[in-house]
Amino acid sequence: MKYAIFGISCLALLFAFVFGTSYYKKQQAEKLGFMAQENASLFIRDHSQTLGSDDAKVYLVEFMDPACETCAAFSTFVKQIMDANPGKIKLVIRYAPFHKGADDFVRILEASKKQGKYWETLDAMYKSQRYWASHHKPDLTKIWPFLSRVEGLDLQKIKIDMSDPAFTKIIEQDLADAKVLNVRKTPGFFANGKPLQNFGYQQLQDLIQSEIRAQYPTSTTAE
Repeated sequence: MKYAIFGISCLALLFAFVFGTSYYKKQQAEKLGFMAQENASLFIRDHSQTLGSDDAKVYLVEFMDPACETCAAFSTFVKQIMDANPGKIKLVIRYAPFHKGADDFVRILEASKKQGKYWETLDAMYKSQRYWASHHKPDLTKIWPFLSRVEGLDLQKIKIDMSDPAFTKIIEQDLADAKVLNVRKTPGFFANGKPLQNFGYQQLQDLIQSEIRAQYPTSTTAE
């Protein structure tokens, strides 16, 4: 009799453990959302620069090239969508410097991150892009006068730090992930892992809004 009771107790404990583990995983998945997916690391790495709330449920991943005119054009558009949906979108920047020489500008961005000036530097790059990347030929010597306008940015330190070999590894990792995700041109957008199939402003907004509606079903989304 006592063996039967012992067996039943063991089964009960096993059931409780399995149920508890399953419930915990479900709770974590609901909490982490997109980040709970097995392939989430393809979209966001520990080194990835992000913008937006950590509680956001919509991850907008952008593979970009600093010398890409379309990336610069979409930068303002993406910020407008984020402003229209406060706290709901987290922007993740990944690198795909397909233009020859664009990797140097990625290194500048990563060096600026050390000074806490990443977004200011990227903004300065995009606004002056037509001067230093005309005809799709980025020229490193032409960017410095524009970066000198970024308040508090130490250009001498940037020039030293941008040679950090760790930045090469970041670029290589991002390019490897871009290849796996079949990103062949920039910008390449993904909303919670879903690719932007048909490129365009309206198409990107529709993709983002569809994820917002899925993740925030009771809230009103900004169209």
